[in-house]
Amino acid sequence: MTPFTTSAMRLPTRLRASAGAISSSSSSAPRAPFVCRTCRTCRTSRRSYSSVTSPPQAAYTRLSSRRLISVSGPDAAKYLQGVITASITSPDGTPRTSGFYSAFLNAQGRVLHDVFVYPDILGGGGGDKNPAESFLVEVDAAEAERLVRHIKRYKLRARFAVRLLDGEEGVVWHAWDDTASIGLELGEGKGKAGSSIVLRDPRSPTLGYRVISTMSSAAAPPELGMELDVAEEEAYQIRRYLHGIPEGQSEILYESALPLESNMDVMGGIDFHKGCYVGQELTIRTKHRGVVRKRILPCVVYGEGEAGVDPQDRELTYQPGITPAKENGFGSAEEIPAGTSIGRVGKKGRSAGKWLRGVGNLGLALCRLEIMTDVVLPGEANTSAYNPVDEFVLTEKLEEGQETAGRQARVKAFVPLWLRQGLDGATPRP
Repeated sequence: MTPFTTSAMRLPTRLRASAGAISSSSSSAPRAPFVCRTCRTCRTSRRSYSSVTSPPQAAYTRLSSRRLISVSGPDAAKYLQGVITASITSPDGTPRTSGFYSAFLNAQGRVLHDVFVYPDILGGGGGDKNPAESFLVEVDAAEAERLVRHIKRYKLRARFAVRLLDGEEGVVWHAWDDTASIGLELGEGKGKAGSSIVLRDPRSPTLGYRVISTMSSAAAPPELGMELDVAEEEAYQIRRYLHGIPEGQSEILYESALPLESNMDVMGGIDFHKGCYVGQELTIRTKHRGVVRKRILPCVVYGEGEAGVDPQDRELTYQPGITPAKENGFGSAEEIPAGTSIGRVGKKGRSAGKWLRGVGNLGLALCRLEIMTDVVLPGEANTSAYNPVDEFVLTEKLEEGQETAGRQARVKAFVPLWLRQGLDGATPRP
């Protein structure tokens, strides 16, 4: 992947409104008992596609899919230290001065919420707060209220306050620049004029920067001190998929996903040297066993025989949709139901993985490494079932009694360089 740069870019004077999402309407008329072949063909051709033709190489976007929670008080740091997978303190024991990636787990070691935690150096929680006692927790917007309830339920007599910030009090942005060789030069800590919190996203070296605004003008574009275009949030989603980064509980499933299968260990979200926290026992045992058979990976979805391209020559590139080779093919990754099983074409046996979520022709899936990739698990070099000529298929599961064939699409998984290096232990995390 191309590193970030600081070449000349265009600066918007104000945030332009993002393009509206594609809307779809549904008919209230009862379904006819018979649909002719021509009608089925027409219906297939009217599938919805992504509204983004290609994500820009240098831009920033407001993440309406993320919310901020203020946790502040004398016991805030102590409480968070006991319930998240990363450490509130630096290796030398001093409070951390910059944000970090982490997660809340349940007692069985399953992920409740993937989060970013930021020392509140801007006082976004209200009043003049001590950053060592005040934090902003960034979480999936759809899960924010549930996380607030979770924190309140287990705070007991701990002395801190919890408050969900509204859209005017706190806004999450993401910025990136892939256009040259140096990189997007945003120093960690406070942004320009101290109006924002800046964090280089630790999940992937080339994903970009988180920018948190909590001032009175939080909803205004952040002052990055450089010229960047504004992009739709879907462009950020596509970039995440190209990097293989899961986010939110539609991809890191609530009370179901395991942190190591979700790549949190490689993305810098787990401190294996800190003290006890909720869910630590299973997490540390999985780490010391050394074998994680499934991982969330980026995938390309395509039609059978699409464009005559050899499946082995396919690359991890974005297209707004899928060209189905058959009438019952999926037209885009958005149409594929979450949890759809992945199987090997022409072969029976155990499932090779499970589909999570996608856009256009890209998506994320929980894949069995020894079946869908060339990754060799520790101590199991002779047990790999991977065959480079195998193709994999997603088949829609029909309800009982349905006689029509379920929709299908072929899928190919990729192992990003940052993940491969992390699994090999070849490169330390930034």
